[in-house]
Amino acid sequence: MNAQASVDVVIFGGGIAGLWTLARLRQAGYSVVLLESDALGGTQTIAAQGIIHGGAKYALTGAVSDAAQAIGDMPQRWRDCLARKGELDLGRVRVLSQHQHLWSTEGIGSRMTGFFASKLMRSRMSAVEGADRPDLFQSTSFKGSVYRLEEPVLDLPSLVAELVRQHGDACFAVQPEMVQLDSANPGCLKIATPTGQLTLQAQQLLLAAGAGNEALLKKLGRKTPQMQRRPLHILMARGLLPPLYAHCLGASTNPRLTITSYPLAKGEVVWHLGGQVAERGVARDETEQITAGKAELATLLPWLDLTNIHWATCRVDRAEIATPGGRRPDSWHVDSHQGVITAWPTKLAFAPCLATDVLHCLKQSSIDPSGGNCTALADLPHPPLAQPPWDEVKIWN
Repeated sequence: MNAQASVDVVIFGGGIAGLWTLARLRQAGYSVVLLESDALGGTQTIAAQGIIHGGAKYALTGAVSDAAQAIGDMPQRWRDCLARKGELDLGRVRVLSQHQHLWSTEGIGSRMTGFFASKLMRSRMSAVEGADRPDLFQSTSFKGSVYRLEEPVLDLPSLVAELVRQHGDACFAVQPEMVQLDSANPGCLKIATPTGQLTLQAQQLLLAAGAGNEALLKKLGRKTPQMQRRPLHILMARGLLPPLYAHCLGASTNPRLTITSYPLAKGEVVWHLGGQVAERGVARDETEQITAGKAELATLLPWLDLTNIHWATCRVDRAEIATPGGRRPDSWHVDSHQGVITAWPTKLAFAPCLATDVLHCLKQSSIDPSGGNCTALADLPHPPLAQPPWDEVKIWN
C-alpha cells in the first residue's frame, strides 16, 4: 500500500547535530522527522569524551586561535541549558564533572605551553595548588603544574537519552537501501515500509549524518561540499581508577593525552584516553595501541598503580568539512544549496551553533512552519539508543 506524508524538514542522522537541530526546529514550530540508519547517538557522538570545550586547549601555542575564539562561549551556552534557562532544557542530563584540568610535566616545552595558555585564557582557567589539585596530582612524585578549566564534562548517554525522551517520537529507523533520493527533486523521498512505499515530501533536507553525509551527497548527485575523515584509535582502561578529567600539555597545539572518566558499578571507572595517543594510534593494532597507552601513562603518571587494570580500544572516524591539508576545521560547517543543507558540527560543543545556522538557512530560503502531515510514518520503527564504546566491548585485555 502506498502512503503520503509531508513535513517541513527531514533530518538524516541521529547524532548530536541531528538531535539538537531536531529539538530547535520543533521548538520553532517546524514539522520535522529524523531518519537514523543505526542508533540514536550516532557513531562520533557516543564515542566522544563529553567535553564542552571553551577553547583553552586551542591556545597552547601562545596565541588565541580562530578555533579558541569560535568555541569560547560554548561552556556558558551549555551551562544555561543544563540549568534549564537556555535554548533547550537539559536539566535532567548528568554532568560528570563541572570542570576539567590541564597538567604540565617537568619538560620545558610543556611548562611554557601551560604558561602561555594561562595568560591568554585567564578568564577560563586558573592555576591550582596543593590540596585543591585532584588527588592524583597531590603525589610528591608530581613535579609539574596544574590548571583548572571552567569547562564541564557531560554523560553522553544521558544527554542522548534526554533529547530522545523529548523528541524521540519524531525519530525513525530507516536503512539506506530503504530510501530513494531524487537528485532533481531532493525534497521528494521514497521510503520502503513494511506495508508498501511511503512518499515523504519535505521543503528541505538536512544532512547531519557525520560520515554518512558522503554517501547521501553521492545519492543526490552532488560533489560538494566535500568531506574529510580524521580517524582515531581510542584507548580505554577499566578498573579501580581515580576519577580524572584532564589534559596533559605537550609542546604542540594538541594535548599529549586527554583523560575523561565514566563511573561503572562496584567502584570501577573507565578511563577514556584521547589526544595524541589516539591520533597516533591509528596505524597500530589493538595490542600495539594498548602497549603504547600503558607506556604513555607510565611516563606521565609513573606513581599510578595500573595493576589489575583491563584494556580495550575502539576506532572512530571524525567526519568533517574538508580543509586544505586535512587540518582540523576551526568551527562547525553548514552549507545550504538547492533544497539541501549539509552540516558537520566538528565538535560536540558546537551543536547549538550548527542548529542556529540551520534555522537561519531556513529563514533565508523563506521556509516557514507549515504543519505537515506525518501520520503515515507510524509504520516505521523508532531507532534504539547507541551504547558507549566501553559497553560494546566483549573482551577486556
